[in-house]
Amino acid sequence: MPRVSEAHLAARRLQIAEAAARCFARNGFHATSMQDVIREAGLSAGAVYRYFSSKEALVKEIASEAIPEIMSQLDKVLATDPMPPLDEIIDALLATSEKHLGVRLRLAVQVWGEALRNPELAEMVKSIYGGFRDKLTMIARRAREAGHLPEDSDDVAVGSALFSLLPGYLLQRLLLGDLDREQYVAGVRALLRAPTKR
Repeated sequence: MPRVSEAHLAARRLQIAEAAARCFARNGFHATSMQDVIREAGLSAGAVYRYFSSKEALVKEIASEAIPEIMSQLDKVLATDPMPPLDEIIDALLATSEKHLGVRLRLAVQVWGEALRNPELAEMVKSIYGGFRDKLTMIARRAREAGHLPEDSDDVAVGSALFSLLPGYLLQRLLLGDLDREQYVAGVRALLRAPTKR
């Protein structure tokens, strides 16, 4: 029996994950069954279960999809010298995340909700987003050292605040639909330059 190539296995896995994503986006996690996913993928039950043992396994696969590209963007920022201003960094991160608007964004919001009731998924989400926030904390340190932030800035606090800007933007785009990236980044820029009272 000929061996199946890695490329074929990866393509089949992606086909199933994409089918699940469409189902979840239409009906939500709880109203979607594995039979719905099997039907949407156009494959046999055996073919689907070969790659994903459960709906939860599909949720985890989809939950982890967008983060590597965003983490790669953060790594590029950390490797840049001199350090770009924070508003430019935020703009670049938002541009990367915009590629995942639509179905993937709707799924991300569902994953966040699901993580509140599923301890295993919560651990995965915590690990993924914790790593994201850690990189933003490193960016905050570099920004402080480059003079883009006050010398007495708390890197962890700034990293946490930067972290909230991405989901805040995405949720406004999803829920309100009337916010563009340029407008949002202009607001971030104004906040970064606002004088502080002592």
